[in-house]
Amino acid sequence: YDGDFFPLLVIIIILIFNLISARQSDYAPYFYDNGPGSTNGNMAFFSISEDTPLGKQVYILNGTDPEEDPVRYGLTFEKGSTEYFRVDPKSGNVTLVKELDREKQDEISVTVSITDGRNKVVETVRVFVTDANDEPPEFENLPFIIDVPEDTAPGSSIYRVHAVDKDLGSGGSVSYYLQSSSFAKFTIDGHSGILRVKPGEMLDYETTTTHFLTVVAKDGGGKYKGKEQVLTSTATVTINVLDAQDMPPTFVGTPYFGYIYEVSVPGSEIYTVYAKDGDQGNPNSIHYSIMNGSEGVFDINSTSGCITLNTLPSLLKKELYEIKVLASEAGPNSQIQDHDITTVTVRVVDLNNHPPTFYGENGPQSKFEVTMFEHPPAGEILRGFKITVNDSDQGANAKFKLRLVGPSRVLRVVPQTVLNEAQVTIIVEDTSGIDYEKGPTLSFKLLAVEIDTPERFSATADIVINLLDMNDNIPTFTSEYYIARVAENSPGGSSVVSVTANDPDSGSWGEVKYTIYGSGSDLFAINLSSGLITTQPWTSLDAEVRSKYNFYVKAEDSEGKYGLAEVFVTVLDMNDHPPEFDDKLLEKTMIIGTPVKVQAVDEDAESPNNVIEYSIMTADPDNAFDINSDTGEIKLKPFIKSMEIVHNITKQKDCKWSLVVQARDRGSPSFSTTAVVNIDITEATPLKGPMAAFLLKSRDNPLKALGMVTFIIIVLVGATVVISTAMYMRNSKSNRIMPVRRIIKRRPREQQTWTCKMPIIRFTNPAEKFLVADPESSTQQETGSPRMKPPPPIAPCLPPPPPCSTRAGERPRAVPTISGALASKGSKKAKPGRRKEGNISSALVSELKMKLEQKIHENNQGYY
Repeated sequence: YDGDFFPLLVIIIILIFNLISARQSDYAPYFYDNGPGSTNGNMAFFSISEDTPLGKQVYILNGTDPEEDPVRYGLTFEKGSTEYFRVDPKSGNVTLVKELDREKQDEISVTVSITDGRNKVVETVRVFVTDANDEPPEFENLPFIIDVPEDTAPGSSIYRVHAVDKDLGSGGSVSYYLQSSSFAKFTIDGHSGILRVKPGEMLDYETTTTHFLTVVAKDGGGKYKGKEQVLTSTATVTINVLDAQDMPPTFVGTPYFGYIYEVSVPGSEIYTVYAKDGDQGNPNSIHYSIMNGSEGVFDINSTSGCITLNTLPSLLKKELYEIKVLASEAGPNSQIQDHDITTVTVRVVDLNNHPPTFYGENGPQSKFEVTMFEHPPAGEILRGFKITVNDSDQGANAKFKLRLVGPSRVLRVVPQTVLNEAQVTIIVEDTSGIDYEKGPTLSFKLLAVEIDTPERFSATADIVINLLDMNDNIPTFTSEYYIARVAENSPGGSSVVSVTANDPDSGSWGEVKYTIYGSGSDLFAINLSSGLITTQPWTSLDAEVRSKYNFYVKAEDSEGKYGLAEVFVTVLDMNDHPPEFDDKLLEKTMIIGTPVKVQAVDEDAESPNNVIEYSIMTADPDNAFDINSDTGEIKLKPFIKSMEIVHNITKQKDCKWSLVVQARDRGSPSFSTTAVVNIDITEATPLKGPMAAFLLKSRDNPLKALGMVTFIIIVLVGATVVISTAMYMRNSKSNRIMPVRRIIKRRPREQQTWTCKMPIIRFTNPAEKFLVADPESSTQQETGSPRMKPPPPIAPCLPPPPPCSTRAGERPRAVPTISGALASKGSKKAKPGRRKEGNISSALVSELKMKLEQKIHENNQGYY
């Protein structure tokens, strides 16, 4: 047992020894100290600008462990302080998380730590916040309000402004200037901020009592967030100018005018003058006095400036006075200083105590009346009025205006402005306003109103015009045209329409008589007085004969003045005609499958009286026909399709069926008529083509078929004429008939056998059907043509010329002949395979040539 325990004891001792050795060699981690200018280490003496943006990495905590174990970093702040930074435990990256402000806190205490998991090293360091130009200057002792006397000497200092900038360096230095103004009377020292009155400028209280200056404080500039910037602040300086005694007094409200009236008494106020000191900020009292011009008639109150009369107006020797008044400024010791002089004009005037008055032939009068005819010419003077107007006052008190009040622009008054007295003339201005029909009486007010007087006295007179009527109007209908409707067959004397015309004239001039005239008016009559239009007693209107009438109605007064209106009369159709067939017994032929048509005519003028409906009343055989109620077309029932079915229905060989057709109109009441229709049933011949269809459709209307055939014949004849004319023109341009002289010599009496060869005509080219080929050429053509075509009949060829032998002593006789030869204008040489006589390209020419040759042959028979 002891032997087993010993090895275990040795192992335990070795482990304890190793643990003690390891414990003695475990060293703590540490930061690198890279100095104040470094951005990694332990942040000792690290500085950061206050304008550093949030979220930016500003430092790296950097350290190591002697055993090279991984380390982690930490960063804390004092309790209650602002946490500006945050560190990543693994990388040691320090990030700014709170905005910095050097003016509030320029130094930050930070505790940084590094640990390897077993050992932790903690250090407290200081981080310095550096300045950026982020603070503008700030003025002190605001607001700036200054009182400055107006007599302050130019260049004198009046105030000092002061501003402070919390930034450091150039950003904390402050300079001053004034915002520019073209009327500035002040300057400022850029360094000290002292305000001065600008040299050469004077303050004037009377011109400007308050000045407002804008002072700008500017720092020296500096960087902010990487850019240079200059910050400024402004402040308003209010300068109140204090008044000084440097202005004389001034009269207010000049010029001055006063009046003395006939009712004035001694002590009456004439006028009150008023003067004020030019120095309104600190005014002195004013003393008033009369210098001259009073002549002992006027007094003035030295304090109030009130001028009064000290005598009776009846004792005054002048009508106009000019008084010189002195206003003096009294100093502190009642010492007279500056002064001002003005003139007061005083006029002795009449008292306005008489209003204007209108006078007639017998004295004052307030109403003027005249009687006259209506519509006097424009510009005519109404001489029936004898009116005078007068104002007994003198001068301006006797000046007044005249005007008429009433219907606008009908009359005008002359004169319009009167001084003292005038004759009143009334003139017509608008003749249409003086109209008896608008009213038998016109009333106006004639006013006289003073112009320049405070009392504005006035007078009024009534102007009355009684009008006499004239025949100046023509009768006028209430409408330009009248529309009437009358039922046809109405009895004679029936009312049609009543027309009305008005003549506003009075008496017999306003009485109107009516007449009618125009086409168709002879069927109507009109009441001379009432204007009622009726049909003539013997007239019965028929819509089928004439349904529309229009004529004129004339309204005439006693002097022949008249007006016209047009009357339109429509005759309403009545259902008074029954439908009528052409015959009571109608014969029709019906081809199976094709209808036949019956037609009735209703002579009524309008629908529905002339609209006809057709129906089958009876039929033999029954139930074999249908009829179209609108067109009257009769057709067999659909099951009857052949003659066999017809023979099955009836045993008659001629297949002639009959039916009774009724034609009824749609009027009210309705009329009807009947006709017996005999229909011969037959089966159609199998015709084909559109002509057959046309003939079938028009079998009941032969005139239609005849017209169509005539039209077709005219078209064909016209086409033939056009084609013939065209061919003739073409042939006349391209060909001509040339005379050929032939000498036929006499032959011996021995007659030779004649042979006649038929020429061959080719039809391969339609244009060559009129060409006649030579026998030789035709032979060649026969060999080349696979098919032979029958030649058309043609005249025989000419016999060969007679031999040249003649009898002894006998002169040969030449027989001149003329034959036709067709030669082309543009061809000098005939083409091969054709006759020397030319190309016969026209049937007409060929026939002419044939007849000429036959005639020559007959004439030559006597020479052989």
